[in-house]
Amino acid sequence: MDTTLTPPFATLTPDAILDAVESLDLRVSGSLLALNSYENRVYQIGMDEGAPLVAKFYRPERWSDEAILEEHEFSWQLAEREIPAVPPMRLQGQTLHHHGGFRFALFERRGGRVPELDRQDTLQWIGRFLGRIHALGRTAGYSHRPTLDQLSFGREPADFLLQGNWLPPELEHVYRGVLEQALDGVARCFERAGKVGQLRLHGDCHVGNLLWTDAGPHFVDFDDSRMGPAVQDLWMLLSGERDEQSRQLAEVLAGYEDFCEFDQRELYLLEGLRTLRLIHYSAWLARRWHDPAFPAAFPWFGGQRYWEEQILGLREQIALMDEPPLWSC
Repeated sequence: MDTTLTPPFATLTPDAILDAVESLDLRVSGSLLALNSYENRVYQIGMDEGAPLVAKFYRPERWSDEAILEEHEFSWQLAEREIPAVPPMRLQGQTLHHHGGFRFALFERRGGRVPELDRQDTLQWIGRFLGRIHALGRTAGYSHRPTLDQLSFGREPADFLLQGNWLPPELEHVYRGVLEQALDGVARCFERAGKVGQLRLHGDCHVGNLLWTDAGPHFVDFDDSRMGPAVQDLWMLLSGERDEQSRQLAEVLAGYEDFCEFDQRELYLLEGLRTLRLIHYSAWLARRWHDPAFPAAFPWFGGQRYWEEQILGLREQIALMDEPPLWSC
């Protein structure tokens, strides 16, 4: 495995961060707080006047400028329709800025707490807003962002892991076999679903990107936004045993369909998409291992126990993908 690449944020020092913000004719107080982010670098920046701002510095070479701007435009379209997304600020007529070799955007700071997903009203409220997001997401497509599919989230990351010597030799043969069975199962899920619609998604709609206030939910971090099936933004909210997930999904869809029709054939994709995320997540950690933040944050990655757990998880998914859909009306 090659871990000798130059760390992508090696030159993003505190002075470089504050200089970048001040390049937009803003006055910083000098306070700087790193926020929880691994793909990019995100900081709360104290200002001389007014509330702190949030600065996101994009990982070099991940997205093109055009792809970032598409996501910014989608966030603004949502906010302009009073859908609670957090768009980047427009400063000097732009949302994407360049300084010191980095691209960055500034956001208003929005607080919130983790939503109580065991509450029926909370799930339906989230579903209504997801329905509104998807109703807008269907009105146009992305030109510069990828589609969530079996190749980009399954076969390509699987090949990256197997060709990069990331597994202990004694587990590689077993993992390879389980991986192929899992990808076959994913293919059957997509075959059962048939041709389903593609729309602009949040793309990473888990509870960490969903903040709750007394006014309801708001959605943050559209950085993984891409084209894909609607159910991708629904299944990541589910947790617990199968009957619990079924109940949660029913409540989310009850709210969702107030604003956007849901194609129930997509339910055949749910466990397949969950399987793809398992594979993609391992490859994501491997691809980012040269970034010092990753070994520090994920010290368990790559060890024998990690890969044994991945094999077990994929075997469980192979069985689940042959089960009937999680819910039906």
